[in-house]
Amino acid sequence: MPYEVIIVGGSFAGLSAAMQLARARRRILVIDAGEPRNRFAKASHGFLGQDGAAPAQIMREGLRQLSAYPSVDFVHGHAVSASGEFDRFEVTLADGAAYAARRLVLAHGVADTLPEVPGLAERWGRTVVHCPFCHGYEFGDRPLGVLATGPLGAHQAEMLPDWGPTTLFTQGLFVPEPEVKARLDRRGVTVETTPVAALLGDAPGLEAVRLADGRALPLAALFTAPQTAPNGGLAEALGCAFQDGPTGAYIAADGRQETNVPGVFAAGDAARAMHNATLASASGVMAGVGAYQSLSLG
Repeated sequence: MPYEVIIVGGSFAGLSAAMQLARARRRILVIDAGEPRNRFAKASHGFLGQDGAAPAQIMREGLRQLSAYPSVDFVHGHAVSASGEFDRFEVTLADGAAYAARRLVLAHGVADTLPEVPGLAERWGRTVVHCPFCHGYEFGDRPLGVLATGPLGAHQAEMLPDWGPTTLFTQGLFVPEPEVKARLDRRGVTVETTPVAALLGDAPGLEAVRLADGRALPLAALFTAPQTAPNGGLAEALGCAFQDGPTGAYIAADGRQETNVPGVFAAGDAARAMHNATLASASGVMAGVGAYQSLSLG
């Protein structure tokens, strides 16, 4: 078998896993489709040593560094299926090419299903965002909104006033319980029950939201929690177990990032409930180390 480990996904998690295995002198293949989840974001924030750098720039530098290791190969393509068992796995691409390895690392990320509000999709990653730690600082002290996709919206809104005055748009999906409403009141959050009908301004900028009753409320940024699902269906095909998270199911993994399928590891947003560049990279490191230990120590 030409490869010891195949890594599906070449973003923060996948490249971090690859670096550990490359330095362990393992023969590895990184398969990447070139469509990272963070491709819509102008900058990555909160990532130590990379704060403010464009995600694509970080990945280009990671690829440059990995290319110095002779045991690493790269293939551009969509992985559409995976099969096999411990010591003998196979990954097939959309063009029909197939590659085999003794271990797999699934770092293919997740797909976001955004709320269907006119003007939202074209602002995703710029003025419509999901994480205040990643994006809140740049909008500090300006009016902010939370577009609820469920009760989790109240939790987002409760955090957000540290960055700016906050309005929670419930979108008719729920009514905050009295104790939740009391916490929102203590934080100074305005609860708006009239749904957001559209986003206003020249995209990707945001000036305001228009409500269903015709009112326009000025906003600098809108936070929301899209529904997420692991990309590609590879984990399902291999028989990996899933856990329920606040925005959708994710691949279950142990402390070494190994799934319930021996020899299959998972890392990054596809294997975490909380999504963050640093956490994705850290889980990739652990998946790479876990795959190495599995190869070397059993």
